[in-house]
Amino acid sequence: MEHSLGSIHVLVTKLKQNMFSKTKGDNNNVYSFVSPSTYDTAWLAMIPHPLKHNTPLFKGCLEWILSNQNEEGYWGTSVKGGDRPIVDDLPATLVCMVVLRKWGLGVDNIEKGLKFLNANMEEMLRDNRDHFPRWFSLVFPATIELAESSGLQLMVSGHMKSLISEICESRQQVLRMEETVDKWHHPPLLAYLEAFQSTNCNVDQETITKHLSEDGSLFQSPSATAQAYISTGNLKCLEYLISLVQTCPNGVPQKYPMDVDLVELSMVDQVHKLGLSEYFEEEIENTLTKVYRSYKEQEHSLQDNMKFVAEKLYKDSLAFRLFRLHGFNISPRTFCWFLYDDELLDHLEINCGQFTSVLYCVYKATDLMLSGENEIEEARSFSRKLLQKTSTMNSIVDDDVVILPNLSRVIGEELRMPWIARLDHLDHWMWIENNKEGPLWTGKTSFYRLSCVHNMELMQLAVENYAFRQFIYQNELKELKRWSEEWGLTEMGFGREKTMYCYFAIAASTSLPHDSIIRMLVAKSAILITVADDFFDMQGNLQELHLLIEAIHRWDGDGLRGPSKVIFDVLDDLVRDSTRTLVLDGKIDMTEEFRDLWRETFDSWLTETTWGKSGYIPSVNEYLETGMISIATHILVLIPSCFMNPSLPKSKVKPQKYESITQALMATTRLLNDVQSYEKEQEEGKMNLVLLHFKENPDASMDDSIAAVQKILDGKRKELMKHIFTDADNNDFPNHWKKLHLSCFKVFQMLFNSANLYDTETELRSDIEKAIYIPPQYEPLKHVKPQTTLDPLPRKRNLMISTVHTQTPFRHYGFGHMKIKACELNMRNVSSFYFNKPKLSLSLV
Repeated sequence: MEHSLGSIHVLVTKLKQNMFSKTKGDNNNVYSFVSPSTYDTAWLAMIPHPLKHNTPLFKGCLEWILSNQNEEGYWGTSVKGGDRPIVDDLPATLVCMVVLRKWGLGVDNIEKGLKFLNANMEEMLRDNRDHFPRWFSLVFPATIELAESSGLQLMVSGHMKSLISEICESRQQVLRMEETVDKWHHPPLLAYLEAFQSTNCNVDQETITKHLSEDGSLFQSPSATAQAYISTGNLKCLEYLISLVQTCPNGVPQKYPMDVDLVELSMVDQVHKLGLSEYFEEEIENTLTKVYRSYKEQEHSLQDNMKFVAEKLYKDSLAFRLFRLHGFNISPRTFCWFLYDDELLDHLEINCGQFTSVLYCVYKATDLMLSGENEIEEARSFSRKLLQKTSTMNSIVDDDVVILPNLSRVIGEELRMPWIARLDHLDHWMWIENNKEGPLWTGKTSFYRLSCVHNMELMQLAVENYAFRQFIYQNELKELKRWSEEWGLTEMGFGREKTMYCYFAIAASTSLPHDSIIRMLVAKSAILITVADDFFDMQGNLQELHLLIEAIHRWDGDGLRGPSKVIFDVLDDLVRDSTRTLVLDGKIDMTEEFRDLWRETFDSWLTETTWGKSGYIPSVNEYLETGMISIATHILVLIPSCFMNPSLPKSKVKPQKYESITQALMATTRLLNDVQSYEKEQEEGKMNLVLLHFKENPDASMDDSIAAVQKILDGKRKELMKHIFTDADNNDFPNHWKKLHLSCFKVFQMLFNSANLYDTETELRSDIEKAIYIPPQYEPLKHVKPQTTLDPLPRKRNLMISTVHTQTPFRHYGFGHMKIKACELNMRNVSSFYFNKPKLSLSLV
């Protein structure tokens, strides 16, 4: 395992350099995190060298195409072998084959691509017949015509011809209805310039030039800009394309430049989801601080540029969630602004499939709702409703989006089980397993995929780190089982044996792989709490219980026997061992403070048992005052917090003088238990807040009482979230103390979310297996290896290109150790070779 840990440290160091480290003004590293677009990369590979027309200008893009064909024969979606391709892959595959045919390369690749298309295209078109997205209707017919003009022999049956004709008619309908540059609802038609060659849209050079951005791009679309350059020979287009391939050496994205803050937020988000935050704490803090500063400096309004509304809503929702998770002061209005735009709300509702990824991000942001945040409540209801609607779309398209299978599974899990009821470690397992394709894309086709799926080192780190944790967890669980058996806790003859459940709960709820002391202390305490609570509820008579309480108050077990003796001896050893460790670590002796916490807890159990045996019915306040103690969550967070750095001071570990955050935890966990355990406790003659409300409200049904307690619970939960994620208390509670409170609450929420799972025998077995024994499955992407290796372009240039030495070689793109200064390139001479038509010409073959 030392080798594994060493491998983890090597990967962490490398990723810190590759992902987070950059010189001032250099954002190139973030693009290594963005999924490349096969379609756009192929269009850049289409561009001929201005003077050597039999040579591609961007050889690296052509090499990338040769190297990135899927085993099944298609190009496009970057998923593992065996996953079904999607309609995005049809135009991407067609363009890739055209490119290879154009340059006389990859005969075997073309044959394999044709075989795939001839075997699958008709079925894929038929399956999606009723809901082709707008972009597909624009792009797909053009790629079919381009392939045919290139001499590629597609087997087009009569039925397929009919399907293609329908798509062509949809294209014509779009072209008839929309202006060249439309509203913000869709990317403008001019963003699909490369697809206009066979249409009746006459787009002249002047129109193209008029709509170029300052950076020389056509709506930040690499494919459209490639066509704009081919059509016009525009100098700024060339500058843009050169910058693009230098920045993105492993395939170009669908959009460039991208919002760097958005990419960096997504990097942080992926690191979180993969369970790697502990290795990048400083980098995450620096990144969020930088982005937070930019948020504070800008006005959060749509202004008048509405075409980026989806990207803005996605980014703002993601930023809100990450800022709040890390304790930044952030207003709900950061992402809830969309609620005040009726036109936008209607558009989101009508086209919810198009905005699935955006709505998913909005919904996740609402997980961190605090008390009184009505805007977030409304945003949660709105996004949940639309996600439920889209959840029925399995691997289908709706308007401009493809809902990928794994995204559907992730959203389904999100809707089924709220974030607060899921354990972090299992979430990491799920995210690794479901990251075959990243769920978010950004570009003019499918919306917003920023994925680490191509960052194999990050995925390797996630898999190795998960396995490393499992190695630690397996050994700790063995030790814990030995401890339970040695003390006789596994064979008490009554109650519940929950050694594995208790360890699983603490191990899977936190990201503390090296904090064995804390995990073992919490697990042992939880086991002892379970055994002692069952002894008071089920086994001990009042005389035995009073004797045990007296022994605990004087902290002397003489005279005890049977289960009482075992319970006291385990408790005494646990406290001795804990305080001895603290002293050895140079921290203050907390023996009496720990004893007092346990004394108070045992007293509460005796009180509840006495109520049950005597038939006494307490008031609501009286019940809660005792019940908040008897749930014993203060034991599980306060004592372990003393082992953290900095450790919890004595002033925070005082019975009946708990901080607001601890009181909120005690209340919420008690209410969670009561909602799911009232039937069991009614049979056992115990009091419960649901039962108490039912008795005090004779006109209410049991469902009414449950709802009443749920309402109180909801308020207390939001109060707890406020204590955890804000500085509302103005106290000196460090974040890691707060997060331990959060982990404890998530465990109870998981156990009592929709049933009492703690009292089951097998319900958690599957989750335990995934957390401790079964590693997540992830295999590197498999692609067809290139059949041909292109020679580098000669470094000698005859185009008045100045040579500027740089540390980054661009030889894969035919530029040697050079940066091209486009201003020194006489495009009038170059364009005479290829661009001698005054109007738009899209004939590339």
